[in-house]
Amino acid sequence: MSLQGNLTQQVEAYHNWKKELIRQIGRYRLWLQDNNLFSDDISARIRHGLELLVEDELTIAFVGEYSRGKTELINALFFSDFGQRMLPSQAGRTTMCPTELFFDRSANENYLLLLPIETRTGELSLQQLRKQPERWVKHELDERDPEIMREVLGEVARVKSASPGEARALGFDESMLEQDRNNPGKVLIPAWRNAQISIRHPLFERGLRILDTPGLNALGSEPELTISMLPRAHAIIFVLSADTGVTASDMTIWKEYIDTEHADHRAGRFAVLNKIDVLWDDLQGEKHTHDAIERVRGYTADHLGIRQQDVIPLSAKQGLVARVRKDSDLFARSNIGNLEQLIIQRILMHKEQLITQSLINDLLGMLQNSQAAMQNRLDSLDEEFKACSGVTMDKAALARLADRSQKDYDFYYKKLITLRSSRRLMASQGDMLKKLVDEDRFEAHAEKIRKSMTKSWTTAGMNNAMEQFFELLEGDFSNLLSEGRLAEKMVGAIYRRYNEDTRARHLEPIPLRAGRHVIAIRELRKKARRFRASPKNLLTEQSVLVQRFFNVMVSEARTLHARVRADVERWPSEALLPIMQYSMEQKQLLEHQIRRLRDMVRSDRDSRTERERLHNTITDLRRQLELADAMQRQIRKPAPTMIQQKVVNISGGF
Repeated sequence: MSLQGNLTQQVEAYHNWKKELIRQIGRYRLWLQDNNLFSDDISARIRHGLELLVEDELTIAFVGEYSRGKTELINALFFSDFGQRMLPSQAGRTTMCPTELFFDRSANENYLLLLPIETRTGELSLQQLRKQPERWVKHELDERDPEIMREVLGEVARVKSASPGEARALGFDESMLEQDRNNPGKVLIPAWRNAQISIRHPLFERGLRILDTPGLNALGSEPELTISMLPRAHAIIFVLSADTGVTASDMTIWKEYIDTEHADHRAGRFAVLNKIDVLWDDLQGEKHTHDAIERVRGYTADHLGIRQQDVIPLSAKQGLVARVRKDSDLFARSNIGNLEQLIIQRILMHKEQLITQSLINDLLGMLQNSQAAMQNRLDSLDEEFKACSGVTMDKAALARLADRSQKDYDFYYKKLITLRSSRRLMASQGDMLKKLVDEDRFEAHAEKIRKSMTKSWTTAGMNNAMEQFFELLEGDFSNLLSEGRLAEKMVGAIYRRYNEDTRARHLEPIPLRAGRHVIAIRELRKKARRFRASPKNLLTEQSVLVQRFFNVMVSEARTLHARVRADVERWPSEALLPIMQYSMEQKQLLEHQIRRLRDMVRSDRDSRTERERLHNTITDLRRQLELADAMQRQIRKPAPTMIQQKVVNISGGF
């Protein structure tokens, strides 16, 4: 196996696959324009698809207790090219705050952003603070000087001295903090609340995003991390240490923050059993070492309730050393390559499937529409060609063709008028749906709950107010689901009538799928119940709890609400798009055909000249259909991980 592993190559292949899709979407847009089949509606739909591809990211969160080697593993996976540890992971220095690693493609620069820990006492959430650059401390990172860059990145491990009272006010559990030996009676707390590292790296440039989380105390003291950041990660890599096995604090992290009902780790949760080099026994041989590792691996899988193949034993330290020294034998023994294979086989494949479901099927439907309309045009041209096959043109046949084309044109023209009135009806339906998820409605709910919480004198009253907030939102979303189903039934009836009239069986409506939003708000409601039940929050003074609830839970609900609102605003105009597109394309193609047929009937040109003209038109049309076929073949090409015939055995040797 290559020392650099297959991960970089596979992410590059994934990026190239997306790039090719973007290219094919661009080709389709030009093809539509060349054939006079373009419209504002189609343009909006294509633009939305492009945004999905361009903004696509893959987030992997590394989670675990302190000193399990999370940061060392990140160093081994992503920073070995620098020839040293770039992130602080040596003994006594470790990541103290949630750290996000990515590449800022819009700024196109390397930097470290640090958010002071004191911002926890303010009223703004992490999400809101990200939009206020002046609140962050910024350091430039010069990749040409790795030594200085490493020193700057050491900031993420910085701690500061604070009194127990100050630590409590910042949300820390003082019993879990280290005592400050230089200042008796004080404790050490992280200097920073959050770190964002933009660094030019082939994987980060391709949309990979890493979330490195500190231990249990940090997870418990930063609700936004556990309510939104961790659950949104596509996959979780849970890092354990082979020399300690699964400890009580490891199990607390696993049960409370990872293996929960509301987490959305659609690409999976995996455990890494790090530091297997402590089990290497050069005296008793490889088999003894292998058996010892397998025992710990089986024990770990049983404790976490996951499959043994989802527990990857490795040595991050030896993997990093092997890559820096280019020692292939040590690299193979470190087993880091198997973790990379898991990321490729399970996590990247999941992302590819999402793109296929959310974009490719939609794009192929639009292309199929266009091809069907073009094929109809070609069939009509073949009939015209036959009418010109004699010595003289069969003007009567051409006139009949023109009349039939005119009838077809009138049919689609009327269909478009009907569809436009249906769309106006859809717009009024859309207005009703939008009212249910109106931004002002959300803010009114939030303000009502803020007043209830502020006036409440008991914990029960506070809890009831929090529950009521989600009850109001779930009520709105349930009403949206009911009204949305009625609107979808109306759309379904429009499609059935249309397909019966046109025999265009391939046309299907675009659904609203409001049910997923109801599920999402119910999942958030479950998180809110866990938030309320947290002992830390039960013991928090009222004003701080109100602030924390709004910073975390209401902020998360606002993000979900905005996403739902965007869907609801887009759907009324998109629901009828397939039949609108098909009708418009048929009408425009028939318009050209009628003009040409009438011209042929009136003209005195001989049949040979017309045959030549028709032959050229038919040839060009067939070429356009061939181009559409070629685009369809390219779009249908399987994603990179699907192409791999041989599935790598994740549980390979050590």
